[in-house]
Amino acid sequence: MAHFPQFLSSLTNFARPRHLALFAVLATAALPSTADARVGGYDGIWNVTFATTRGNCSSGYSVPFTVTGSRVSSAGGGRVSGRVNRTGAVAVEVSVGASHASGGGRLAGLNGAGSWKGIISGDQCSGTWQATRT
Repeated sequence: MAHFPQFLSSLTNFARPRHLALFAVLATAALPSTADARVGGYDGIWNVTFATTRGNCSSGYSVPFTVTGSRVSSAGGGRVSGRVNRTGAVAVEVSVGASHASGGGRLAGLNGAGSWKGIISGDQCSGTWQATRT
């Protein structure tokens, strides 16, 4: 308890205008810069629609993915793992039951596109994907 008055005294000294100005500068420096803010620039739910261009797999499946920072995960159904970098390049692995696929491409603004390949219900297939941020 003897240290508590010293702590209060140091707070009183800290409240002086030049100390407050220094605190404001340090606090501003701790905020993310515009470049750092781009890391989370793809955050949100992305509705991804898959089209098959090779193989005997159905087309038109639509799946929601979540992007948080640089991480891509499932927004419902199946296991999804992946990464997106600062420039929007994305790489993803998806599995539902015995079916699995991997894909890559690019996100930009509210849209994205790329390609995928995998084994869906026992058939080897590949194709393209289109994404829209909701």
